[in-house]
Amino acid sequence: MDASDPSKSKPTVLQLTPIDATPSTFQLYGQVIEPSPDGDEFGPQDAQLDLSRGTPRFYIMHLENRPLKFSSITHHASVTQCLGSIGGHVWYLGVAKPSIVNPTEEVKDDKGKRVVQSRSGHLYVPPAVEDIQVFKVSGPKFLKLNQGTWHAGPLFKADTMDFYNLELSNTNVIDHTTHYFKKENGVIFSIND
Repeated sequence: MDASDPSKSKPTVLQLTPIDATPSTFQLYGQVIEPSPDGDEFGPQDAQLDLSRGTPRFYIMHLENRPLKFSSITHHASVTQCLGSIGGHVWYLGVAKPSIVNPTEEVKDDKGKRVVQSRSGHLYVPPAVEDIQVFKVSGPKFLKLNQGTWHAGPLFKADTMDFYNLELSNTNVIDHTTHYFKKENGVIFSIND
């Protein structure tokens, strides 16, 4: 077995303990949007959206068999995305901060991080294993992910769940960049809750 190639050895399972998603705990990745009284004016407590690069798509996403483990993570470079469970049921999301590289800036590779070009053309630094966090979302709230926020999930304990999803009509076709931890890093994440 070749120890230098993570894809050829048995993956390491890393146990992660979820953090409750609150506006302060989730701020590096996006926003937690909670109920507000009818008639409130738009403000910083509302989802700060960027849907300017295409036709918005708001739909109900039906998911089945999404156990509390993951070995890949995805980001969307061209849109903010909103996810929330219908009924306020408990769910989980693995995340890492956005790592999109601005092509007009000089790329400094002084920490050994490699810069990769996505299928859609943007540059990014793959997320590091140690940067992964898991959030637990419960009750009547949804998450707004900043552009480029890496995310794995929604994950849940039930057999099936339905989610509100706001993104662009072609997000999953032209703006879907995935990093495979099992293949690239020899790691699978398991949520301990």
